[in-house]
Amino acid sequence: MNPVNIKYATGFHTERQMVSNLLAADVEAALEAAFDGDDDELLVVDPAAETIVSLVETAVGWDDLPKLSMLPDERTLKDVLDDFVVASRAADLVADGDLDIRVLDGEVDNALFVSPSRVVALVTAGEGVAALSTDDAEFVEEVYETQRAAFDDAEAYALRTPAIARVRETLESEIGEEARSDFDAVLDATERDDGVDLDEVTVSLLVAAKNDVLLYDISKWGEDVGIASKATFSRTKTRLEDQGIIDTEKVPIDVGRPRLRLKLGDDRLRDIDAAELAAEAAEMLAATPA
Repeated sequence: MNPVNIKYATGFHTERQMVSNLLAADVEAALEAAFDGDDDELLVVDPAAETIVSLVETAVGWDDLPKLSMLPDERTLKDVLDDFVVASRAADLVADGDLDIRVLDGEVDNALFVSPSRVVALVTAGEGVAALSTDDAEFVEEVYETQRAAFDDAEAYALRTPAIARVRETLESEIGEEARSDFDAVLDATERDDGVDLDEVTVSLLVAAKNDVLLYDISKWGEDVGIASKATFSRTKTRLEDQGIIDTEKVPIDVGRPRLRLKLGDDRLRDIDAAELAAEAAEMLAATPA
C-alpha cells in the first residue's frame, strides 16, 4: 500500500480544508507543533534532509516523546546519516526504542506528520516553514490507517552507526575519562555553525594522540564499537602522520612487533584544548593537498 498523497495549491485542500496553525521560521518550531499532543505515536512520512536532522535533534531533547515511526526516502536518509553526530544520535533513539526507521516506497507530495489525532503537513517557502494541520476525526483516521499500513509494509532500515551513548561509555571505560571528555569537545566543535569538518575516525585519532593512546587500543575500540575497521584507522593514521598532524613512537612489548603510541605531531597542536585542537587540525588538513 502506498502512502497517501496530499496536494496543495493556493490554499491547502482535500475534501476538507486543512487549517494552518503555524508559520514557523524554522523546521524545529514546526516539529514542536507536531509533537504538541497526547498521542503515543507519531508517523513521519517523506521528511526532507533538514527535517530528518531537526527531528533527531528535537527528539533527543524531548520529554515524554511519542514513539516515532519514520518513513523517509532512502537516498535522502543515507545522505543525512553520513553525518556521524546525526547518525549516532538517531542510533541512540533506535536503541532506546523511541525511533523506528523504514524506507519509503513511492513518492509523497508533502512531508507528513501523522498521529491518531492529527495530520500535519510541512510546506516550505523560502526560509519559512508552514505547518498545516487538521484534527478532523474522519480524515485523520483515514490518513493514519493508510500511513500506518504503508509503514508496516515498508522495508526496515538498518543503522550501521553506533549509538553515541555507547560510543561515549565504551571510550571512557576502555580508553579513559579525559579521552571521552576531549571526544565530546571535538564533536561539539564540529556541530557549530562555523564548525570544523572532521570525520569520526580523524576525531578519534586526534583525541588518542592528545592523550598519548596506543594506535592498537584506539583502533580496536573503534572497530569493536562500530565506528570503522582497524584498517581504516591505520590508513587515516598514515594520512595524518604524513601531514604532520600526528606522530608515533614505538612501545616495545614482550612478544611481537612494538606497538605505536600516538602523539601530536605539530607544536601548534600541543597545550591547547580539544576544541582548539580540532580547529587547528582541520585548518592544517584543508591547507594540505590530498
